Amino acid sequence: SVCNDGSSAAYYYSPGFGEGVNNWLILLNGGGWCITDDGCAKRLKDRTGSSIYNDQTTYFGAIRSANQAENPDFYNWNRVLVVYCDGSSFMGNAFHPRIASRGARIFGALMDELLEKGMANANNAILSGHSAGGLAAILHCDEFRALLPHTGRVKCLIDSGFFVHAPKLHGAQRRAEYFASVAAYHGFTDKLPQSCTSKMNASLCIFPENFIKNIQTPLFLLESKFDLYQVCVIHTHTLHKI
Repeated sequence: SVCNDGSSAAYYYSPGFGEGVNNWLILLNGGGWCITDDGCAKRLKDRTGSSIYNDQTTYFGAIRSANQAENPDFYNWNRVLVVYCDGSSFMGNAFHPRIASRGARIFGALMDELLEKGMANANNAILSGHSAGGLAAILHCDEFRALLPHTGRVKCLIDSGFFVHAPKLHGAQRRAEYFASVAAYHGFTDKLPQSCTSKMNASLCIFPENFIKNIQTPLFLLESKFDLYQVCVIHTHTLHKI
């Protein structure tokens, strides 16, 4: 499992302790997408396309914090922050001459390793993500649940990852074309939810609004009313000439 530049996929891990030792919180980082060789090549020079630019350690704050006062619900859980370096929302399975797109393999390898670390015996497990990582958490939510058949509670938490098609709003065709290009370039159009692809053009099945009702795992959505993507979609107006 490798990043766009061929460097090793990576994650940060803070072990659980006390009553939280058998609880797991997995956070998939975000960082947008790329849809061409040249576009992806630009990402090879930073953390969005390579793991070599990541520090050996990182600060865990907010929902990742080990401070009980700051993070009373999850402070003593096993907390995992997954580096995002594939440009495909952890879904890609393609190889281009200059670019490796192995997001799906990254997710699979990550799950295998965490299961070996003890997640297989989890009492509670949450798959979370933000932005492009949030979309990944939606797409992988039921898969995550299936990996933990003996876990009492498995849920997904999505932070700013509900990217809308909004077909009746301005720019819908442009949004559809862009996300179709994401799926096509990274080779996962045929991996999108079958509950959706059996009913409509598969390229539209990357938009959660078209398949989320079929997700069986409890899923919680967090979206700021000031989220840049949603603001641009909902408040974009057409120019009228006179």
